[in-house]
Amino acid sequence: MLDNDTVNRLAAELNSAQKQRKQISQFSKRFPEMTVADGYRISRAWAAIKHQENRFTRGHKIGLTSRAMQQMAQLTEPDYGTLFDDMFFAEGGDVPFDRFITPMVEVELAFVLGKPLRGPQVTIFEVLAATDFVVPAMEIIDTRIQRIDPETKTMRKVQDTIADNAAGAGVVLGSSPIRPAEVDLRWVCALLSKNSVIEETGVAAGVLNHPANGVVWLTHKLSQWDEYLAAGEIVLGGSFTRPVSAAPGDTFHADYGTLGSISFRFV
Repeated sequence: MLDNDTVNRLAAELNSAQKQRKQISQFSKRFPEMTVADGYRISRAWAAIKHQENRFTRGHKIGLTSRAMQQMAQLTEPDYGTLFDDMFFAEGGDVPFDRFITPMVEVELAFVLGKPLRGPQVTIFEVLAATDFVVPAMEIIDTRIQRIDPETKTMRKVQDTIADNAAGAGVVLGSSPIRPAEVDLRWVCALLSKNSVIEETGVAAGVLNHPANGVVWLTHKLSQWDEYLAAGEIVLGGSFTRPVSAAPGDTFHADYGTLGSISFRFV
């Protein structure tokens, strides 16, 4: 368990790394005793710094929910981070590449809550009942902590990813909201294209068998901190494709069939 001074110092490192667009060394390498709980403590301390800088929370994101992503990261449990107001970009617009370090793009479903969700006993039925509408989304992920250590070639651990706000960096929401009961969310499909080439395809059932199960997991996890999901929050349920790398000038397009499409360009 890391002491509070170390937690706050590492959170400040992350904040500085994001602003300077410069990756920092793996926390798990520097502090082998670091736990998953420490990762969340650092993430929460970083969120506190952002709040002090007049950023405000608009929701949460869930990561590592699909089997594909868990295998890629060599992990078996999801993680979560915070969505801040400056992470949202307009659909169909330009996204400044210089806001990121090594951005990648994923497709997801976003849940917009009409009622709060609290406690470790919340079920999928309560999540669906509390959701005003679901909307297609693309998430931009980024890493302020090195994925691979340049000296040891060791991949970062889940503790690092969690501390790094679960790699959360940006969100582009679609403009075709639906009520949860209007469609079988398990069978929502998406084609993710970069520069008119289809790079990834996926089905939402790849997220814990149902994308709403990610919100269930998150509600239970937040209860450990005596926190909850508030009405009006936007929750990214987790990607059902592998991430696609991006470079300046790349145009991304996600086709959700009858649910519409989303596009944006890195400039």
